[in-house]
Amino acid sequence: MRHNLYILFSFFITLTVVAQKTENPLKTVDAESQKKWVDSVYASMTLPEKVGQLYMVQVMSNQDNATKNKIIKLINTHHIGGIIYSNGGPVKQAKLNNELQTLSKIPLLIGMDAEWGLSMRLDSTYAFPWNMTLGAIKDNKLIEETGRQIGEHCKRLGVHFNFAPVVDINTNPLNPIIGNRSFGEDRDNVTEKALAFMKGMQSAGVLANAKHFPGHGDTDQDSHKTLPTINFNEKRIDSIELYPYKKLIKEGLSSVMVAHLNVPSLEPREGYPSSLSKHIVTDILKDSLGFQGLIFTDALDMKGAADFNETGAIDLAAFKAGNDVMLMSKDVAVGVTKIIEAYNKGDITEARLSHSVKKVLQAKYKAGLYNYEPIGIHNLVKDLNRLKDDMLYEELLENAITVVKNDRDLVPFRQLETKTMAYVKMGDDDGSVFFNELKKYMKVHEIKADNLDDLMGRLQTYNTVVIGLHKSNASPWKGYKFTEKELVWLYEIARTHTVVLDVFAKPYALMDLKTIENIESIVVSYQNSKIAQEKSAQLIFGALASKGHLPVSAGANFNVGDGIDSYSIKRLGYTIPERVGMNSEKLNKIDSIALMAVNRKMTPGIQLLVAREGKVIYNKSFGKHTYKGKEQVLFDDIYDVASLTKILATLPLLMELEEQGIVSLDDKLSEILPDYKGSNKESITIKRMLSHYARLRPWEPFYYHTLDSVTKLPSEKYYRSERSDEFNIEVSKNLYLRSDYQDSIQKIIKDSDLLETLRYRYSDFPYYILKKFIEKHYDKTLDELVQGHIYQSLGANHTMYNPYRRISNKKIVPTEVDDYYRNQEVHGYVHDMGAAMQNGVGGHAGVFSNANDVAKIMQMYLQKGIYGGKRYFRSETIDKFNTCYFCEDNNRRGVGFDKPQLSDEGPTCGCVSMTSFGHSGFTGTYAWADPEADIIYVFLANRTYPKAGNNLLLKKNIRTEIQRLIYEAIED
Repeated sequence: MRHNLYILFSFFITLTVVAQKTENPLKTVDAESQKKWVDSVYASMTLPEKVGQLYMVQVMSNQDNATKNKIIKLINTHHIGGIIYSNGGPVKQAKLNNELQTLSKIPLLIGMDAEWGLSMRLDSTYAFPWNMTLGAIKDNKLIEETGRQIGEHCKRLGVHFNFAPVVDINTNPLNPIIGNRSFGEDRDNVTEKALAFMKGMQSAGVLANAKHFPGHGDTDQDSHKTLPTINFNEKRIDSIELYPYKKLIKEGLSSVMVAHLNVPSLEPREGYPSSLSKHIVTDILKDSLGFQGLIFTDALDMKGAADFNETGAIDLAAFKAGNDVMLMSKDVAVGVTKIIEAYNKGDITEARLSHSVKKVLQAKYKAGLYNYEPIGIHNLVKDLNRLKDDMLYEELLENAITVVKNDRDLVPFRQLETKTMAYVKMGDDDGSVFFNELKKYMKVHEIKADNLDDLMGRLQTYNTVVIGLHKSNASPWKGYKFTEKELVWLYEIARTHTVVLDVFAKPYALMDLKTIENIESIVVSYQNSKIAQEKSAQLIFGALASKGHLPVSAGANFNVGDGIDSYSIKRLGYTIPERVGMNSEKLNKIDSIALMAVNRKMTPGIQLLVAREGKVIYNKSFGKHTYKGKEQVLFDDIYDVASLTKILATLPLLMELEEQGIVSLDDKLSEILPDYKGSNKESITIKRMLSHYARLRPWEPFYYHTLDSVTKLPSEKYYRSERSDEFNIEVSKNLYLRSDYQDSIQKIIKDSDLLETLRYRYSDFPYYILKKFIEKHYDKTLDELVQGHIYQSLGANHTMYNPYRRISNKKIVPTEVDDYYRNQEVHGYVHDMGAAMQNGVGGHAGVFSNANDVAKIMQMYLQKGIYGGKRYFRSETIDKFNTCYFCEDNNRRGVGFDKPQLSDEGPTCGCVSMTSFGHSGFTGTYAWADPEADIIYVFLANRTYPKAGNNLLLKKNIRTEIQRLIYEAIED
C-alpha cells in the first residue's frame, strides 16, 4: 500500500513539473491587451452567447439557400463561435464568410481541414503532397516550409485554425482512415515532421491542431463508421501514440482534436468514446501533458460518437470531459440547451464555462479577430495558386520519391544504346504524363493487350520494361492495391524481362508482392499527381537523384527507413523557371514574339526550348507544319536543322578523333587526305578550315551543274526516276542521282580557287572534306557513325538523317516547295541540295531533330563532355574547340562553333558571355549554349517553307530578340 502511495505521489509531482513547464500557446505577446479584450467581451455576453462560443459547425460554401439559412439561424439564435468549411470554391467561401461574419456579434473562428493546402478548392487537386509522401523526406526544413505555405493559404482565405497536422503514428497498414494522412510509422520521424509542419504553419499566423488524440494510427476501423478500438496498455500508448503530443505541446501547439476511440486501458467504461472521457481529455491531455491550448472534439456527428447517448446529450458529456469546442454537433440547439440546463443546475460551474469560453476568445484575439477585416476577393484565386507553391511541390516530390530495390544499379538507366524499352500501365488511373516524360529520354513504346499471351508476344522485341502502377490521386483514401490479374502479369513480365516497377500509390501496395526476386528495380512515387509522374520519370533516367526513404514498412520485403540514395547523372531535367533563377512572366514574353513570327508568316511553325542549370524551363511549340495545313507543331515533330548538323554530327566525331590522336587541329589537309597533296589547299589546317579562315569559297551550287541547260530540269545524264546500281543516290522522292557524282563533288571542291584575301568567310566546304576523311577512316557512313557514337547513347532518338526512311511524314516538318531542282515539296528529305546529292548525309547539313534532342547535345557540350553518366569528351577537348583562335584578326569563330560577335553585328543578342557558343541554320534553326549563364537556347523553324527566299526571321532578328528576352528573365 505504501509503495502504491509513493508511486501515486511521484506521479502527481511529475504532473506538476510538466504543467509548470508548459506555456499557454494561445497567449499573445501583448498578453495584457489580450486579457482586457477577452475579459471585456466575456463580461458583455449572455449565458446563451457564452455557450454558443463552444460550437463550431460545418458549412459548405456551395450549399443551397435553405442550408445557408439554417447556419444564419444558428448564428443569430445560438451565437455559435465558429465555422469549419468544407467543399466549394475559394471565392464562394470568401463571400459567404464575409456575409456570415457581418451577422455574428463576435467574429467567428474559422477552421478548415486543409491538411494539404487549399488549391484543391479550385480544380479538385491538392496544393501539396499527402503526409505519407512528406514522411519519406529527410529534410525537415522542407516540411516546415510546407506548413508555412499552407498557413499562408489559410491566412489569405480568412482561416484561423487548420485542423492539421495529423500526428497519428500509422503502424497498421489496414487503417482505412489515417493511412496517407500520417507521416508514417516511426514515432520520431512522425514527431519531427509534425513539429516542423506545426512551426511553419503557426509562423504564418495560423493556429495548428494535432489530431487524433490519443492516437488513431493503429486500428483497422474508421470512426466515421464505428467506434474503433485501440487495444494497447498504457505503457505502449504513452511511448508511441502520445509521444508526438508531448513534443508538440512543449513547442507551443495551439490545439488538439480528440478522437472517437475505444481505449480500454485509458477508459474502463466499455465502448465509451475517448472524446467523452474525462480521464483521457482532462486527466491525461490537460493535467498529465499540461496542455493549455484549445481542445476540439472530432466531429460529433460521426458514427463513433453519435451512437453513444448519455441522457440524450453527447455535447454535454464532451464538455464535461474537458473539451472546449464541440465540432459539428448533430443538434446544436439541443446541445446548447443541455449545457445551459447543467449550468443552471450547478453541474457546470462558472469557472468551468469561463475556462473554455475565454480560451476560445483568446484564440480569436490571437487570430486577429479583435480587429476583424473582411477577406479581399481580388486576386484570391491567384494568391492561392502561387508559383512558390508549385516550386515547393516539385521539390517535395523530388525529395520523397524512393528507390527501394535496385539490382545491378539499374536505375538510373545508363547505356541507352543497349536498351529497347516498353512501358506497361497498370492500375485504374491515367499514366500518360509518366509515359510522355519517359519518352523525352529515349524511344519508349506503350504496350497494351487484352490477354497475357498477347502482351508477352508484343514485348518480345524489348529487353527492358517499365511498369507503372497508377492509382487514383483524387483523394488519400482511394484504393492502392494491385489486382490479382496485375500481379500475375507483373510476375510473368519480370520472369523474361528486365523490369522497373514504379508504384504511384502509398507504399502499402508493395505488400501485395509475394516475391520480388525477378524485379530488378522498384520505385515508390507515393502519388499519381502530374508532378509525381514527371519527377519519377526524371529520376529513373538520372536527371534527379533519389533521396526518399520509406516512412512505413510494407510486408516482409520492405522496412521503414529503406531507401537507396543515388546521384544525378546529368541528364536534362524539367522544372519551373523560378527554381533556376528565372522569371516565368518575363520568359513568357517569348510567346508573343514567336506568335508574331508565325502570324506574320516569317515561318509556319516554331519549336522553342530554354534550359538552365541542366533543367528545361521553357519548351513550347507554335504554329503548324505549313501555312495551309492542319498539322500543329508538336513536341516530337522533327525539323531539318540545316547547318546545325556541323556541330551536331561532324564536330563531335572529329573531337573523338582528335582525342584519340588520329588528327590534331594543326594537321594539314594533305596529311589527312593525300588527295590534297599538290593542291592549293594542301597546307590548310583543320583549325583554320573550321574557323572559316582558310580562303575557302562559301559554297558551290553543285546541283546546278546537273540540270539540263535548256529546260533547267534534272538532266537525264545524271538522274533517273527509279533506283539502280548506277543511279543510287536518292535526292528526293522518285529522283535518283548517278552514284559516282559524289566523287565529282569532292573534285570540284579540291580544284576550286581560293579567295584572294585571307579574312573570315563562312564556308560549307570544310564539312564536305571532313566527311570524306571521317568516313574513310572508319569505313562507315557519317549517319551510321554519329548514331552509334553519339545519338543512341545520348537518348537522342528523334535525331537522324533521312527521316523519311524511319518515321511517318506526319512527324516531319517540310522545308520548301522546290521549283528549281527537285520540283516537288521537300518533305522528309534534306533541304540542302549539296547534302541531298550525298544521299541525304552531309557533313554540313542533313540532320533532322527536335528541340529537346538538340538541347541534349548542347547540354553535353555545356557539361564539358559529360551526359547521362557517360563521358563523351574530355573537358579540355571542349575548351580547345570552343576557342576563338583568330579574334585578333576580326574572326569571331571557334573551331566549328560559332561565337559571339566582336562588334555590333553578329549571331547573338549581344547579351551572352564570350565563352558562349552555338550555330545557326539556313532553314531558320538556332542553338546556343552559355557556360557562364548556364543556359541552353534552341530555336527550330522552317522559315524556308514554302519559299527559301523568305528570310524575315533574320531581318527582324527574331531568334536573337528571343535570346535577349531569355537573358532579361534571369533574376539571380
